[in-house]
Amino acid sequence: MEHPLFALKAGDRRVRTYERNGLVVTVKPGSDGCATIHDKDLWIYCISQLVEAKNRGRPITPTVRFTAYDFLRSTNRSTGGVGYRRIVGMLARLRGTGIETNIETNGQHERRGFGLIDSWRIVEKSPTDDRVIAIEVDLPHWLFRSVATMRVLTLSRDYFKLRKPLERRIYELARKHCGLQPKWRVSVTVLYAKSGSTATLREFRRQVKELSGINLLPDYQMSLDIEHDHVTFFAKRGGR
Repeated sequence: MEHPLFALKAGDRRVRTYERNGLVVTVKPGSDGCATIHDKDLWIYCISQLVEAKNRGRPITPTVRFTAYDFLRSTNRSTGGVGYRRIVGMLARLRGTGIETNIETNGQHERRGFGLIDSWRIVEKSPTDDRVIAIEVDLPHWLFRSVATMRVLTLSRDYFKLRKPLERRIYELARKHCGLQPKWRVSVTVLYAKSGSTATLREFRRQVKELSGINLLPDYQMSLDIEHDHVTFFAKRGGR
């Protein structure tokens, strides 16, 4: 959640590079463009299926099999024909988007590359239309290890009701930084850098002001201090 791996705009084909505290992350689009934050729903869904299985004491593997209908229903999407057709595009963008990053291990610097998913398969199709019935997704080992060791954060189910990409991204950041503390204060410029927004900083400030005014983020309330140019996120009563 620290780096904006997922594009906020559909059709984004830029090579995006983010650097913070010496860690450099480069996101490279595939032929279908970069995976978007709405494509991330499928990623989150696969992770949730593994976490649920692990919590129930069942063995897990990097391969996640699920029905298209359950994915669409769980992520607050239409279960009509268009919903099924969009799944294929999501899978293609997740498979095609590449991530490169530098890490340090035992004093040695390494540069690594990986994808958001390793592969995908449409297991069945209805003989009478193009609806996808069942899907298998192979998650990359780095992501599977994070799930196996429970180094993942849960998200509110209301996250999927957020339609604007920036709302989703800001909620993710609040969840990460305010998850284990009652509040998180951050400057607007740092929030802008973490968000991955392609808007100007001036436009981003306007969007943050609007979002703090309607306060529709699940679990968290935003407070914008215009004079000092920072935002504070507070955990709502009854939230995480």
